[in-house]
Amino acid sequence: MNKSISGKIFFGVVLSITYSFGQSEGLTSSPYSLYGLGIINQTSIGRSNSMGYTGIGLKTETEINNLNPSNFALIPKNSFFYDIGVMGEHNNFSNKGTDETRTTLNFSNLAFAFRITDGLGAGITMVPYSDVGYSLVGLQTNIEGTNETFESNVSGLGGLNDLRLNLGYGIIDKLRLGVSASFLFGNIEEDEAFITTNSAFQLTEATNYSGVRLGLGMQYDISEKITFGSTIQFPTSLTGNLKRSVIKVLDGAEVTVEDEETDTTSDFNMPMELGFGISAKLFKTLIVTTDYKRNFWNNTGQAENIGNYVDQDIYAFGLEYMKDPTSFKYKNRIRYRAGFNYDNGYLAINDSKIDGYTITAGIGLPIGQGTNSMLNFSYGYGSKGQIQNILIKEDYHLLTLNLSLEDLWFKKRKIN
Repeated sequence: MNKSISGKIFFGVVLSITYSFGQSEGLTSSPYSLYGLGIINQTSIGRSNSMGYTGIGLKTETEINNLNPSNFALIPKNSFFYDIGVMGEHNNFSNKGTDETRTTLNFSNLAFAFRITDGLGAGITMVPYSDVGYSLVGLQTNIEGTNETFESNVSGLGGLNDLRLNLGYGIIDKLRLGVSASFLFGNIEEDEAFITTNSAFQLTEATNYSGVRLGLGMQYDISEKITFGSTIQFPTSLTGNLKRSVIKVLDGAEVTVEDEETDTTSDFNMPMELGFGISAKLFKTLIVTTDYKRNFWNNTGQAENIGNYVDQDIYAFGLEYMKDPTSFKYKNRIRYRAGFNYDNGYLAINDSKIDGYTITAGIGLPIGQGTNSMLNFSYGYGSKGQIQNILIKEDYHLLTLNLSLEDLWFKKRKIN
């Protein structure tokens, strides 16, 4: 077995990335992450981030496509793919009175894929499923029946991770089927502090969620240049375990009321998700992709104090241009990408859905000659929500960097 240095680099950082995911650090600072499991993540792996997060119908043999498990059937013989990602987000929040900006930076994904036998490929990916990272400071509230007020500070941090096993098998040359099994796990910690003139009260609740989710995928080559794909994620329930700590301060004396006491919490119901996508190769240099997803939140019965979960529709479009993938000239092998994504939202507050859009662009820089390794950069500008009643408008800039590497295993060296 002959490993390249890329494999050593990859495994050298696996432990640090896994630790980072395990800590459930907030990858967002959006106030909309206050609800439910937080902001549902759409960012993906490699080229998809700059193509509007499309890929259900994207046929590729040169990198990992984690949006459809059936595509793992196309992993070439002797190839072993890795993908490591980092993400930075700058947010601007606006309401009727104030504006605020925040910036976050963290790892975004870890993935590898390999071929098992002819027509059968596998891969393991780990990406954030949801992100929580909000902070509401200095909220003033009148104490009923008095002229006094109390100050409240509320914050939340964490999220859920999606550790997924993918298997893809080629039934015939044109048809591929796939199956996936996800282990969803993570921690959401919420802190509330109430402060009056001579007293304070602090409540900390840490909720751990975990559960298993199954999915299926399919890709069919309508022609040599057009591929249709579909996916389904089956509904499931995540089990929640809560620990609560309560501290009171009165006239400078601190009293622990509860210290990590366990309590029951409701399971969180996940919806069935259907996805359809198509890709087409035009003029030998251009790839066009489009995806549609529908998430059936209505059937979950989930609700918030000030809102309800409603069925969600996501429309996405992407394209990629490359002059000549086999050229000896480096500039001819650079990939240029762009995309658009519209999400009509899954949470309705006062009968107003929190919808949003993202415009993406990016570039893929080849690493070396005769290999599929690539450095992928993507930029996204998006907007979510609106300035209306208690709602907030959020504008954000998103940068992702993915190191997509290919190792060639069990391949004999040629010696001249």
